[in-house]
Amino acid sequence: MRIATFQYQGRRHVGQVAADGSTVTPFQLDAEAASRGAQPLVEAAAAGQAWPDLADTALPLSAVKLEAPLPQPRRNLWCVGRNYHAHATELKDSVFKDSPKATDQWPIVFTKVPESVTGPDHAVQLPGEAISTQIDYEAELTIVIGRGGRNISRAQAMDHIFGWTIINDVTARDVQIRHNQWDLGKSFDTFCPMGPWIVTADEFDGRDTRVRCWVNDELRQDARTTDLIFDIPTLIETVSRGITLLPGDIIATGSPAGVGMGMNPPRWLASGDVVRIEIDGLGTLVNRFE
Repeated sequence: MRIATFQYQGRRHVGQVAADGSTVTPFQLDAEAASRGAQPLVEAAAAGQAWPDLADTALPLSAVKLEAPLPQPRRNLWCVGRNYHAHATELKDSVFKDSPKATDQWPIVFTKVPESVTGPDHAVQLPGEAISTQIDYEAELTIVIGRGGRNISRAQAMDHIFGWTIINDVTARDVQIRHNQWDLGKSFDTFCPMGPWIVTADEFDGRDTRVRCWVNDELRQDARTTDLIFDIPTLIETVSRGITLLPGDIIATGSPAGVGMGMNPPRWLASGDVVRIEIDGLGTLVNRFE
């Protein structure tokens, strides 16, 4: 099932997208519940509760404006750095130069603030040259946690996934390096495009899928999630060590090689650039930078 959050006639709704992608049928959620996007559905599923009924009438997808499926997550997003071997190599002399040489010991985990989230086809706001001149893109398969838990084992990890979505882990590289930590350079307003919807775990398994990213129709990133250094169960196990994961928590699984910083010379995003991310089985996330 594909679950989308969208605007229609001045109000936020949450709905089920048809298999052919032509329509979306709203769930009968009140305005307060719908304001949280898909979060009430995630929480209900985790608690074993029934979802609200669907409306009688489907809307053409072309008539609604999609938003991030979780427009403002309940807390910071968990993100994983250096999780594809080729990406670790391309940034070994810059972002990862002070990281342990062995890439397979422990995942690098950082966070992005909830306020960085924006939706499909929404503009990503460049912060201006006084703040950063090195804006980069990162296409990432992303986990949405369903049933929460602490110290989740690898063997049980997949049972804790509600569904999957896409994020663009937009990064101010100069800020990231300047502060010797990543949260600030990752958390600018609009620096976390998410969408186009959540695909539930009964219909999709992210352990073997293709992740691609284009900048202005130029293919930059292309990899399979079988190339992850730390696989999906390991990431869930790691993030939940001593920390209780909650329904709706988000774990971005890392970005493949091909980012702008890894090019010679680096190629930063500029006003007017369009970044398109496609993950097989999930859909396409497009954003323009302004």
